Amino acid sequence: MGRRRKGRPISGILLLDKPTGPTSNQALMTCKRLYQAQKAGHTGSLDPLASGVLPLCFGEATKFSQYLLNADKSYQATLKLGERTDTADSEGEVVECAKVPNLVALDIEQALKQFLGESYQVPPMYSALKQNGKPLYELARQGIEVEREKRAISISSIQLDEWIEETNTLIFTVSCSKGTYIRTLGEDVAEKLGTLGHLTALRRIRVGEFHLENCHRIEAVQQAFDDLGFDGIDQWLISPENAVNHLPMVELDPQEGYYVRLGQPIFLPGNVLDAAFAGQSVEGLVRLRCESQFIGLGEIADDGLVQPKRLIAS
Repeated sequence: MGRRRKGRPISGILLLDKPTGPTSNQALMTCKRLYQAQKAGHTGSLDPLASGVLPLCFGEATKFSQYLLNADKSYQATLKLGERTDTADSEGEVVECAKVPNLVALDIEQALKQFLGESYQVPPMYSALKQNGKPLYELARQGIEVEREKRAISISSIQLDEWIEETNTLIFTVSCSKGTYIRTLGEDVAEKLGTLGHLTALRRIRVGEFHLENCHRIEAVQQAFDDLGFDGIDQWLISPENAVNHLPMVELDPQEGYYVRLGQPIFLPGNVLDAAFAGQSVEGLVRLRCESQFIGLGEIADDGLVQPKRLIAS
């Protein structure tokens, strides 16, 4: 018989506003202890310097965390011009200085526009990417630099929020694809402006459809637990379905739901799938509901069957 998990078998997503200071994993462990959750995971690391949207998945929601990892994200970044650090942010040591040219907001806006669209980016050494099983940041701390492959990224919007000439500081907001390193982008922006730079602040304001205004601070979670116990914090958990709301939805009847829960593929009429995909090509993943309850994901097979892919334990 398998060993019984400790804690509560809760499921759901907590939208956390991670503070600066702790790592994403430390923030996760704090909330996991508060919820006494059996199983928990986060959906994409934020550096200790960074704050903002960090969806935490508990229980069955962890099955769908990869869809948030792959989601587009938005950040507000503060970039200090004139100095480069070894980590590309203010946690590192200044290793090079350069003069900052006379800039006006229009100069910066024109430079930022050049980053729109698809491009390639070399991940920084101070990152959690692994080489031969070792995180790159561990190698960087030993003074070792290794070659990194370029990665394709996409920037859908980037705009200047403020230019503070007295301190050579600019604040910009960017929406980008997964895997985009904003620290590297900051260095590239500074280079485009004819100087050096590093981030002094970074705030993630969106992950997929989750926005900062819907997030909760750790202090608020703690206070809600102190005041009302689990009732106070469980109410902030949202359905795992929210992680996959971008996928087409199919409503199953009870008999179809029964077979899907057994892991068996089912055939759905073409008109049902056409309605779910709303004129788009009928292929890929669908959300499955039965009697208005989310039961997991299915995948459209070549023969028209819907194959259960990832299901909520019932």
